[in-house]
Formats: sequence, C-alpha cells, structure tokens
Amino acid sequence: MKVLLVNGSPHEKGCIYTALLEVSKTLNEQGIETEIYQLGKEPIAGCLGCGACAKLGKCVTEDKVSEFIEKAKTADGFIFGSPVYYASPAGSLICFMNRVFYSGGKYLAYKPASAVVSSRRAGSTTTFDALNKYFTINNMPIVPSNYWNEVHGANGKGDDVLRDEEGLQTMRLIGNNMAWLLQCLALGKEKGIAPKTELKIRTNFIS
Repeated sequence: MKVLLVNGSPHEKGCIYTALLEVSKTLNEQGIETEIYQLGKEPIAGCLGCGACAKLGKCVTEDKVSEFIEKAKTADGFIFGSPVYYASPAGSLICFMNRVFYSGGKYLAYKPASAVVSSRRAGSTTTFDALNKYFTINNMPIVPSNYWNEVHGANGKGDDVLRDEEGLQTMRLIGNNMAWLLQCLALGKEKGIAPKTELKIRTNFIS
C-alpha cells in the first residue's frame, strides 16, 4: 500500500513538509509506503473549463498535474497539505487540485484522504474546510484525527512545528488512522465488498 502526500507550500522543507513528514513516518512504521510530492515554486495553471479532459482522458495542460495523476492511479490514499493564505489554501494548490479532481478524479475516488494545514496564528479551519470539500464531492472517505488537522509555525520555518507538540500528535494520529482505514479497505476487497454507485445525475436551476 502507498500514500501520496502533497506539499502544497512553496517552502520545500517548511511547516507543511515537517507536518507531512510526521504523518509519513507513522505510516512507514506500519509498513505503508509513502511519497511526499513537492508542488514546488513553479506556477500551476488554473482550469480553463474547456472540457477537453472528458474526451482526452487527461488535462490538455502538461505539467505537474499530469505527473501526479499518473502516480495517483496506483496510490491507495492521499494527504494534501497547504499553508494558510488569507484564510484559504495556497493559490497554486487550489489550481492544482481543481485540475487533478476534474480531469483525474476517478483515480482518487473511493480512496481515503486527509487535509493538513499550517498557519502562524489563524485561518486554519477555513483552509481545512476548503480542502475537505474536494474529498466529499469525489466519494473519498476522510481520515480524521483527534483535533483539526493543523500545525503552527511562522514564515515556513519547519523547526517551529517541531515545538508544536499537539500538532505533531495530530499528525501521527492521521497516519495511524490512515493505516487503519487502508487495512480495513484491503480486508473488504478480499471479501468482495465494494461501494454501490449510480450514474451521475446533473441538473441546474434554469428552466
């Protein structure tokens, strides 16, 4: 089993990386492979709403979105991490997730996911809420912890997070809960248990 952890911060080794590393270590201790996927500092194009991905099976813009979706095909779980920017996720991560879920959401569906956020002081819960909406619209079980999935630190300083004992415990519990849920899903598959689904019904409010 493998979990992909997305570092949506431009700081490669900052607060979000430190938080994801704590989750990753916990997963590794339970025999689950992990990869921290760095979104990096390069611009991520937003979704054009062109609908071409429905015909092509992929986004027309070739960048990290395409690379990630290839990895997502064989991953069993996902964790998306973001710093707080004006009480919202980082813009580059939003652009990334919009296109990942729109063009490749079928490769993430029914796989457990969790969101992790970091802030200096506030705005974490609204950021957390925004990220969770991607999972709930895509049939993805959300992996919880014993508190909001957040850590605290300033200016991308990962060493600040190392002093946030409650935040680090929250990250470890995400790892433990992710491992537990993946194991439960694996046992369910062995027994032939699968979710029931229906063809998507699309409506609008214009008569």
